Amino acid sequence: MKTVIMCAIALLCAASAQAAENTHYTIILDNGTVAGKQIVEQSAPDTIKVHFTFKDNGRGPDIDEVIHLAKDGTMLSYEGVGASTFGAKVDDHFHMSGNNAEWHSTSESGKQALSGSALYLPMNATYEWTSLSITALAKRSDNKLPLLPSGNLSQKKVDEVVVKHNGKTQRVQLLAQTGIGFNPQFFWATTGKSPRLFAAVIPGYMTFIEEGWQSNGAELAKHQTAASDKLLKDLAARTQHPLNGMTVIRNARIFDSETAQLGAPSDVYILRDKITQVLPAGSPTAGADHEIDAGGRVMLPGLFDMHGHVDRWSGGLNLAAGVTTVRDMGNSNSEMQKMIDEISAGELLSPQLVPSGFLEGDSPYAAQMGFVIKNLDEAKHAVDWYSEHGYPQLKIYNSFPHDHVREIVAYAHSRGMRVSGHIPVFMRAQEAVEQGYDEIQHINQVMLNFLVTPTTDTRTLDRFQLPADKVAGLDFNSREVQDFIKLLQDHHTVIDSTLATFDFLKQRDGDMAEPYAPVADHVPPDVKRSFSVGQMNIPDDATAKIHLESYKKMVEFVGIMYRAGIPLVAGTDALSGFTLQAELALYVKAGLTPAQALQVATKNGALYTRTSNERGSITAGKLADLVLVDGDPTSDIADIRKVALVITRNKLIYPNEVDKELGILPFVQNPPVVKDLIQAPGASGGSAAAGHQLGRFGLEAKD
Repeated sequence: MKTVIMCAIALLCAASAQAAENTHYTIILDNGTVAGKQIVEQSAPDTIKVHFTFKDNGRGPDIDEVIHLAKDGTMLSYEGVGASTFGAKVDDHFHMSGNNAEWHSTSESGKQALSGSALYLPMNATYEWTSLSITALAKRSDNKLPLLPSGNLSQKKVDEVVVKHNGKTQRVQLLAQTGIGFNPQFFWATTGKSPRLFAAVIPGYMTFIEEGWQSNGAELAKHQTAASDKLLKDLAARTQHPLNGMTVIRNARIFDSETAQLGAPSDVYILRDKITQVLPAGSPTAGADHEIDAGGRVMLPGLFDMHGHVDRWSGGLNLAAGVTTVRDMGNSNSEMQKMIDEISAGELLSPQLVPSGFLEGDSPYAAQMGFVIKNLDEAKHAVDWYSEHGYPQLKIYNSFPHDHVREIVAYAHSRGMRVSGHIPVFMRAQEAVEQGYDEIQHINQVMLNFLVTPTTDTRTLDRFQLPADKVAGLDFNSREVQDFIKLLQDHHTVIDSTLATFDFLKQRDGDMAEPYAPVADHVPPDVKRSFSVGQMNIPDDATAKIHLESYKKMVEFVGIMYRAGIPLVAGTDALSGFTLQAELALYVKAGLTPAQALQVATKNGALYTRTSNERGSITAGKLADLVLVDGDPTSDIADIRKVALVITRNKLIYPNEVDKELGILPFVQNPPVVKDLIQAPGASGGSAAAGHQLGRFGLEAKD
């Protein structure tokens, strides 16, 4: 009997082992570094266990999931635990009981009665969620998968490729999913009746792919980029409207960025992307082809975001917010060159880009962008490459060898480049300024000057944790702080504080992120949910109070620096467009007037990108980078969100049109229209007759 039982147990174990199916994925950065993995174990047809880990730039998530599936591929239950990118606790649960769905996480809870099936969307899910969505959508005839708590997901096949590995081949398909975020998400999937995720590629950054098939990453990226190119070109063609001939914008109140004053109503003339005249409102028009009545709206020079990490889909968000120039502070060099070419050709909906050369030192914590160097000669080679490719600025990062800083800064200066960055590990901001830094990125990098010791490793999460824990106790009147302010004054050091981004230091799970609260009801539902997900580990009220006080003092310190004459620029390092608007609001909270904040985002942006000769003010001879705004942002900075019209690169862009393309509820419903002015042959002088109404390029009012 005992023998029979043992044999039965052995057979059951063997059957269980055969039933378990493990799928391994690897995550490879573009430089070849293996940065993470995902292991999917399907121990039964309806049970999946997932382990995911990813580390880059000294941070990244670790998540474990247990998922039980319904017959249609949606979830009966879900459990996700671990830590998010910056160390916040992940504890997400969902279950179905009959037709009733219930979920709770560290940031939200809810319940809903369902008439059909839906797929729950965790806010910190692994790539296995994408795999499940691919399979579930393939089973639905209407190609529409309802999501919980809200929304719908759909997918479309856009390409197909045969991949190879060790003599094996398989056919994989490129799917474009829509319904989450602002733009299509691309994924590679297997083919057949039950497709699943095969790979996810972020061109210029990394490839997530089934273990063993890594050699196909470059080919997949090539095909994905081509598919994305077509969608992007179509988007640009739909939303960028050429301004042929001469256009006059009448009755606009012009913001003078030199004096930070709002001027009298004026008429602005544009020809071939240049401002030709700025005249008092009502001046006679001799030869304009088109007219736009601004109706007394405020006209701003195009805004500058001085700290972007742009991708090819972020341009619409920037332009809809009035951002016509972005200084990119770190990217794949090849991707950056490609984007600049596409913008020049008019094929990409995007602001103008001013690239900064990213320079990092080789270490286990190194960020894999730009050039990652091992010695001084390699660093000089990188500077040479950036200089030859027209980069006006160099950005030094966390792992760069501190004993090379002085020499590489001097070398970059000799090539005519500005130098900025994070403060390299085992240095203080004071030393970086003394060794030639022209600018410092991020308020935490400034504050660390007073918090680090010679052995503090700021490549780790300590660069966030220390400021969150310690700035609350800093005495800004102390000799150390005052001496540092004097040093910044003496060296005319520019500060790119990115205050809005660092709101995450104080945000608790479940609380709406302060910078995005004013726009939350305008964005897609999954994006709105993400605004309430905390990123730091804030375990209790006492810690929350300290982090809040630390953040308040960081905002206060930006105001102190401004009043001390230390130059500021307005940057984001986060969600495009919306974050710049939030940054300006925080500058006002720091003590700047709304007009002074706008001056920082216009005049200072042009000055420190070295483009003042063509941008930053509304002046005859400069580029027509113009933004019309409803309301008056010089008195209420919140009005900066009411962008009615943008002109840049001789194209007219309506933010309400772009918003609709991106799933955003527009902030302005009735922008000004364009009129065609018909000039009688041989007529000279006087005012041209108003001709037929062109409308808003198809954007007719619906109300």
